[in-house]
Amino acid sequence: MAATQDGGVDRTADEKTPLLYNRRCRQESIGIDNTIQFDPEEPDYDSVIYSPGGSPEKESPQEKATEDTAKLLSAKYEGLDYDLVENSLFVKEAAANNKKLIRININRWVVMLMIGILTALVGVVIDILVHQLAGLKYSLLKSWIDSCVEEGCLAIPFALWVAIDALFVCFAAILVAYGEPVAAGSGIPQIKCYLNGVKVPHVVRIKTLISKVIGVVFSVAGGLAVGKEGPMIHSGAVIAAGVSQGMSTTFKRDLKIFKYFRTDTEKRDFVSGGAAAGVSAAFGAPVGGVLFSLEEGASFWNQALTWRIFFCSVTTLFTLNIVLSVYFGRPGELAYPGLLNFGRFTGVSYFWYEIPLFLLMGVAGGLSGALFNFVNHKICIFRMKYVYKPFMQVVEAMMVAIVTATLAFVSIYVSRDCKPLGQDPSEKPLQFFCSDGEYSTMATMMFQTPEQSVKSLFHDPPNSYNIVTLSVFCVIYFILACWTYGLSVPSGLFIPSLLCGAGWGRLFGIGVSHLVPNIAWSAPGIYALMGAAAQLGGVVRMTISLTVILMEATGNVSYGLPLMLVLLIAKWVGDIFNEGLYDIHIRLMSVPILGWEPPATSTTISARQVMSHPVTTLQQVEKVGRIVEALKEPHSNHNGFPVVDVPDETDQVTSGRFRGLILRSHLLVLIKRKMFLERGQTGAIRRNLEMKDFREAYPRFPSIHELNISPEEMECSIDLRPYMNPAPYTVSEDASLHRVFRLFRALGLRHLVVVNKDNLVMGIVTRKDLARYRLVSLRSLDLEELQMSH
Repeated sequence: MAATQDGGVDRTADEKTPLLYNRRCRQESIGIDNTIQFDPEEPDYDSVIYSPGGSPEKESPQEKATEDTAKLLSAKYEGLDYDLVENSLFVKEAAANNKKLIRININRWVVMLMIGILTALVGVVIDILVHQLAGLKYSLLKSWIDSCVEEGCLAIPFALWVAIDALFVCFAAILVAYGEPVAAGSGIPQIKCYLNGVKVPHVVRIKTLISKVIGVVFSVAGGLAVGKEGPMIHSGAVIAAGVSQGMSTTFKRDLKIFKYFRTDTEKRDFVSGGAAAGVSAAFGAPVGGVLFSLEEGASFWNQALTWRIFFCSVTTLFTLNIVLSVYFGRPGELAYPGLLNFGRFTGVSYFWYEIPLFLLMGVAGGLSGALFNFVNHKICIFRMKYVYKPFMQVVEAMMVAIVTATLAFVSIYVSRDCKPLGQDPSEKPLQFFCSDGEYSTMATMMFQTPEQSVKSLFHDPPNSYNIVTLSVFCVIYFILACWTYGLSVPSGLFIPSLLCGAGWGRLFGIGVSHLVPNIAWSAPGIYALMGAAAQLGGVVRMTISLTVILMEATGNVSYGLPLMLVLLIAKWVGDIFNEGLYDIHIRLMSVPILGWEPPATSTTISARQVMSHPVTTLQQVEKVGRIVEALKEPHSNHNGFPVVDVPDETDQVTSGRFRGLILRSHLLVLIKRKMFLERGQTGAIRRNLEMKDFREAYPRFPSIHELNISPEEMECSIDLRPYMNPAPYTVSEDASLHRVFRLFRALGLRHLVVVNKDNLVMGIVTRKDLARYRLVSLRSLDLEELQMSH
């Protein structure tokens, strides 16, 4: 019998089969369908951990990374200790810190200020580098194309375009595949897991930030169907995690500041602020950033945290404005609200009778988003099975870059949609085969960064594009965006979705005006905005935060009502078919994440059915050898141990009377500091540790295999009473899963001890025990019980 990593017990195959069979017999009477059954003869899917980079980390395809991966929970993901350990050391420190509370609170604001400034500076670096690299690329290509159209040497600029994009993307893929795989994708699923209470390895490391920042610059400049907005959110979270700790474990540097914040609880709050700052920097939407952090990630919220996060977001926006105004030669002019500048929709209104059309666009966005998620999910499954080596991941990224550049060039080459120059629609309009004084509209969308294309579709005057051009562009970009998200490169999802939706939204507006020409209609740019919102909402299923983000980014609050309705309809329609794309990728990662609400019909399941039993328990004064044995138990990674009185040797059911809970990390520090009682000693030792001693070891606590313990020391004992939490949350064995889930989710728990009426330990509930139950589908109230990989 092996203990689970959060303190429970994982049964062997012989034990688990009858357990699941008995559970099914009990649950069939209450309407629960166990669609996943354990077969001891079936090959195990152990250690299949999906990353947006495409492959399981350090795994081979022989480990069966199939669609069933989404029906597994990986035991390799640990929980985070968001619940405070209120032991005697904590109480003593709290009493001594009464006079320091004001300084601690001031430091929280100082940290948020630093997070806001640094996130803005990182955003400026990304924006300037993308602008410079893309500008150099397009200038070079434009000069070759303009000269080769007349001389008949278009093969040269085509080869040059492909070579530059492949080189840029190759560099970005190498940084991820060989550097830090968790830097792939937007990073939003990983941050969402972190704020939910799941420890994702390397997600907030400085190495991840470096790979993310440099990689996203070359991904965008390399012409991929990606944006820099999603990676900005991840970058803000990494900056927040690093600044709030005042040290770097990667560079082994400790600035000796902010030591009080070296806990999972404090770090979580700052990471929430960093994510909000990333949204603010990306879209110029400080309120939207706060709501994004609340809607998509935060597992804990209060009024004081709201104020601090809003302060952080506004600081980011102001800093970004100041620095960009200096860079563009207009110091002090606050006209650069975010990295993604939609442009202001001033003087452009809509009519009340267009609202039903906007709702219809919401339906289309929900259907299109569901299709996007379905296709991307299948592509990611394929990557997990076959694109599993770093070299293959780099080759795939380069192949996508080559195909993207080829399709862009060919679509411009065959397009004959020419418009008079007038006001230049882009910085570098291409004439191609158009007459003098005209430009190619297809090149307007293809021959610039995705952010500039979105702005063009929003603000170009009517009759700037024809139906064929928009139709071809939407189909091509939809396919490329589906293929690109999940590559081993940093890639945002917001911009591709907005660009695709803006294309078919403008197409919708053109169609309406042609079908009913005698009625006054809004400008095509308004329909492009609604289509962009519908497409993005159908893909990510965000509502409140996305509404506010788009309102702030467009600078017009009058669009609030249609935007809200479009996003709601898109979410409702999309939810009929599948989940949001971030949730799909979280499932593919096999992360034991907990939703906002408990599963349906969970009131009919008791804690007795959910808990792991028996658990490894420790006595209040325990021998060092017994503790080491528990920590070294094979195939386990204990993180929480119930502390009990000496159990009755004749009792084969319970594990003793419950007295408290002690964490694995605290036990490791106690052993490392040799806080031992001599043999036969029962009183306390001369000196107890303090809470700061445990924070100094945070976050990388020593491994039990790294500690040298002599045979004599193994016979000593440790008094656990000063270090254990004497009053952790417990639940009766008769409590429902619904109640257990709400306790776990609302309080940010990692362990919940199950006791009987006599306060005897019956079992323990961990995150994985709860995450194991989920809905079979969004259209069904039946539950399924997932398997646990090791």
